[in-house]
Amino acid sequence: MGNLRKGEKALSVAVKSLPIESKKPSRPRISRRVENLKPSGIRRFFDLVLGRADILSLGVGEPDSSTPWGIREQGIFSLEKGHTSYTSNQGYLPFRQAIARWIEREMHVSYSPEKEILVTVGVSEALDLACRALLEPDDEVLIPEPCFVSYPALVELAGGVPVLVPTYADAQFLPSIEDLERNWSPRTKALIVNFPGNPTGAIIEPEYMKEIAHWVINKDLVLISDEIYSSLTYDTHHTCFSSMPGMKERTILLHGLSKAWAMTGWRIGFAAAPDDILAAMTKIHQYQIMCAGITGQMAGIEALDHGDDECRRMKDDYARRRRFIVKSLNEMGLSCHMPGGAFYVFPSIRSTGMTSEQFALRLLEEQAVAVVPGDAFGPSGEGFVRCSYATSLDVIEKAMEKMKAFMGSLQAR
Repeated sequence: MGNLRKGEKALSVAVKSLPIESKKPSRPRISRRVENLKPSGIRRFFDLVLGRADILSLGVGEPDSSTPWGIREQGIFSLEKGHTSYTSNQGYLPFRQAIARWIEREMHVSYSPEKEILVTVGVSEALDLACRALLEPDDEVLIPEPCFVSYPALVELAGGVPVLVPTYADAQFLPSIEDLERNWSPRTKALIVNFPGNPTGAIIEPEYMKEIAHWVINKDLVLISDEIYSSLTYDTHHTCFSSMPGMKERTILLHGLSKAWAMTGWRIGFAAAPDDILAAMTKIHQYQIMCAGITGQMAGIEALDHGDDECRRMKDDYARRRRFIVKSLNEMGLSCHMPGGAFYVFPSIRSTGMTSEQFALRLLEEQAVAVVPGDAFGPSGEGFVRCSYATSLDVIEKAMEKMKAFMGSLQAR
């Protein structure tokens, strides 16, 4: 033993005496998949406005209201009572039960809180889990665009291939069956939809939902349905894809508390899915996250069981802003359809002769108004910009005045 220790000591001294050279890594350290991932067009543009106090921002898709007090109070109460432990991987059972009650009440679909509901860290995690649970390398996923920027990226990170399906303003940004068929291949595994939609505010009527559902069933696809804005549907009641005949068993419903309940920072989302898919998603979730935070889940029970009045109040505010911003944009010569849901408008800027990025940059430089270039959401977004009306009417009014002045300056040149 003594000789061994002496040998170890000698080796240690020898190693320490070796010269240490500064040497660059000889092989790539970042995975090719991540290297090839394009930066988010939204984040890239937001970097330009960071730290500027003079900006009137219509860029952020985040409610301007604080979380309603009754919901916050339940979160505070949970902390006061010492509820600071892990939950089960699937989520706090009373919250999953509240989710099941809410889905049945609002969407008329029954889910088992024990086997078919998973609580996640926001909808983004739920989407990531869905992609990783479903996709083999090179499986294809159809994604109608313009779309939320995370959809193609998360498909790629799961090893799949995002296949973008164009949509058009004159068709209310709804994917046509013909375009879905044209982009389908034997490798197609799933279709991602988002109604009401970000960035367009598009909604889908039940009759057309049936046509898409029929196509999905015939192609034996899984439908990933992001319905985070379902409670922000203005002129009609939202219909859930999984309520369509034959669709519950092939639909992954994604939802969360961020938008309608103004709980973006709480990071609470959920997925409702067939039990085999839900079990696969939970298997990944238990290694990736373990569980969502207990405080947000306990506050979420209050949101889902008793938050309807506050949701309606915020939705009424959004509806007033929606009417004002659409009217203002059309009057200044920017064609803008009335969105059916969410809190975004997607006006065309093609009449200016500029690209989306040129328009957004010049508007920022000349009038200090921030909007998001439409091409950040996909090729079909070129020629449009996204404006969020999830901000105060005062900010929207001032921004519209500045945009009107900007449009006037273009016409004068």
